[in-house]
Amino acid sequence: MSKEHRVSGNTHSKEQLNHYANQHNPNNSAYQANRDNRSNQCNPNNKEYDHSRGSGQKR
Repeated sequence: MSKEHRVSGNTHSKEQLNHYANQHNPNNSAYQANRDNRSNQCNPNNKEYDHSRGSGQKR
């Protein structure tokens, strides 16, 4: 069984807690944008694939 990662309200501000929650909520636009960016960087047919590897050249 995997261990759940949580953020303590005793050591983090309300703003930090909200930011963490937004990053891990699949219904949030920030979460979706991060997933889309990752997908683009892992897709060799996307221009961001080479850009993310620093080569700057198309395959």
